Amino acid sequence: MRRIRLIVSYDGTNYCGWQIQENAVTVEGTLTDALRKWLKEDIEIHGSGRTDAGVHARMQVCSFRADTDKSCAELLALLREYLPEDIGALALEKAPERFHARLSAVRKTYIYRVWNSDAPCVFERKYVHAEPRPLDLDAMRRAAAQLCGRHEFSAFSTGKKTGRAATRTIESIGIERCGEEVRLTYTGDGFLYNMVRILTGTLLEVGLGERRPADMEAILASHSRASAGFTAPAQGLFLWDVTY
Repeated sequence: MRRIRLIVSYDGTNYCGWQIQENAVTVEGTLTDALRKWLKEDIEIHGSGRTDAGVHARMQVCSFRADTDKSCAELLALLREYLPEDIGALALEKAPERFHARLSAVRKTYIYRVWNSDAPCVFERKYVHAEPRPLDLDAMRRAAAQLCGRHEFSAFSTGKKTGRAATRTIESIGIERCGEEVRLTYTGDGFLYNMVRILTGTLLEVGLGERRPADMEAILASHSRASAGFTAPAQGLFLWDVTY
């Protein structure tokens, strides 16, 4: 029995998120079906995190145990042959016995892409959130600075966790313009359900002048989802990197 680490990327457009759900097509379910087909055993995959429906991943790390004589190179080739074109198996290797894709992770980075132009974004429309109005990036950066550090982020989540269970550390939030696109890069030790999308919606409201940068402290202290901004659409979000 070997523990294996698998790295995949995927376009989340056609999936109901990462986690297996009854009567739904998910990324985890598609990977599990592929592995069970070739290994003829009950495989249970653990991902570094659960992405929502429509969210993409440049680098999703998975781990599972398998009792097989096939080499890692053979397994990788079989996955590449079987998986649909919107899921890519990037690497597969033997992992230390105690490795767990989620529990062993120490840092994650997400990127949210905003198309900030009134011109149509035809070819990237599935991978950006379109906001045609001008954005004050300096104000957004001032607000983002208040969100960095260790805080209870229950106001920025649609989950039920509160207190210590909702406490996370955001190391940095980068906001930069790349032509017509504005990219928000979040790096931290973990993120709650919908947290990055709600942070993004709140920062966009700051950029539009609908909130002040100074409001972030009160939102954090409220512990109330109603105090924060809107949940930015899923298609602009990418799980970008995972560090172990």
